Amino acid sequence: QVQLVESGGGLAQAGGSRRLSCAASGLTFKTAAMGWFRQAPGKERELVAAINWNGGSTVYADSVKGRFTISRDNAKNTVYLQMNSLKPEDTAVYYCAARTGSNYYNTATKSADFGSWGQGTQVTVSS
Repeated sequence: QVQLVESGGGLAQAGGSRRLSCAASGLTFKTAAMGWFRQAPGKERELVAAINWNGGSTVYADSVKGRFTISRDNAKNTVYLQMNSLKPEDTAVYYCAARTGSNYYNTATKSADFGSWGQGTQVTVSS
């Protein structure tokens, strides 16, 4: 059974930083692309960033490019999201997700391409 456990959420001030972590178990982590999504109140879940199986390819939402960095440590079965220059509009529940299905090792941008999800961690950015 796949388990994805996020940590690192909390309260931050605008302009500040936070690092989210997602510890994975129950899957062959080193071959699976991973993603971070977020969902703000009243809004649809959206991709924040995704990374392929070996970290050689990443994709970002335009709204976070240059501020957020996704990375992974396959030896620790963990994916990270470093968030810098935070803005109030970054406030959301952040979810870690693992790709499943065909091409599971490549990055993807649609939530439907990710079959396993964590429980989410709240990030709140105050102005």
